[in-house]
Amino acid sequence: MHPLDEAQGFAALKRRREEAIAQVTGLRVLSAITEAVPVRLMKRDLLFVVERLCAILDERRLAIIIRQHNLGKPSGATVSPAKLLSAFHRKADESTLGRLLVELAVLQSASSSNESSKALREAAEFYKVDVGAITAKVKQEFATKDKAKAAKTAAPKPTAKGAKKTVAA
Repeated sequence: MHPLDEAQGFAALKRRREEAIAQVTGLRVLSAITEAVPVRLMKRDLLFVVERLCAILDERRLAIIIRQHNLGKPSGATVSPAKLLSAFHRKADESTLGRLLVELAVLQSASSSNESSKALREAAEFYKVDVGAITAKVKQEFATKDKAKAAKTAAPKPTAKGAKKTVAA
């Protein structure tokens, strides 16, 4: 492989890793923000606002909400992310709807990636979420995964010859 191609590959790998860290950090910050949301409104009020916000959100942002709440993927082509999310929030309690409302507001206020990080940062400040601590924890988790993956690939594998000797003995 050409050294220039190898350097570009390394740079792309590093960029993808940084994007993954940023995405996981953003999701964790959003989760921490929603944990700070108090329960105040009645369920019908929350449900009304959540349904209206879900209706104007694009599918990419709805997918973020679905992933955030571990709802899985829509089964088959007939179930859209909006229908999956609608079924979830109709069964949710007031505190979950309140958190969902804040998540939807943050995602709706961010129309681009620059605005997304700004909206997330503003919400984190408002709810007093320590973004630095979450970022450090995510980076540590990624480093641990990388070390485990490196150790797994570097571990010697037993040979077939050694396995035959143990069977014959």
